Amino acid sequence: MKIAIACDHGGYPLKQPLADLMQALGHEVLDLGAHELNPTDDYPDFARYVGQAIQHGQAQRGVLICGSGVGASVAANKLDGVRAAVCHDTYSAGQGVEHDDMNVLCLGARIVGEALAVELVKAFVSTSFTDEPRHTRRLEKVKAIEAAQ
Repeated sequence: MKIAIACDHGGYPLKQPLADLMQALGHEVLDLGAHELNPTDDYPDFARYVGQAIQHGQAQRGVLICGSGVGASVAANKLDGVRAAVCHDTYSAGQGVEHDDMNVLCLGARIVGEALAVELVKAFVSTSFTDEPRHTRRLEKVKAIEAAQ
């Protein structure tokens, strides 16, 4: 699977270890920055990069990292077709994909340490949407809300 990854300055310490992990797990990683620590960069820019990579078929999923994960999630969800969520537990990181077809995992580097972030990414990338009728029905309702905007 091709996975886009990006972060602002708050998420910078976790980006490379998580990119390395995903590559070690056999995924192709599209690194969309930040490529250097810049305390004045802004998470909405990186959320846009990841969201657009998904919209344009350059990646199937994305990982966004900021200080709390919240800002990245809010910004990413503004892009059509992006279903992003902050996850700080492995159940949500996997279940969000299985039930809700979540395609962007948002992490807070100031909230989770590297060891937990590794487990979250493993849960996220190792899970697939179940396609069960109830999940598909709900996803279609979410898409209808998005289309009505």
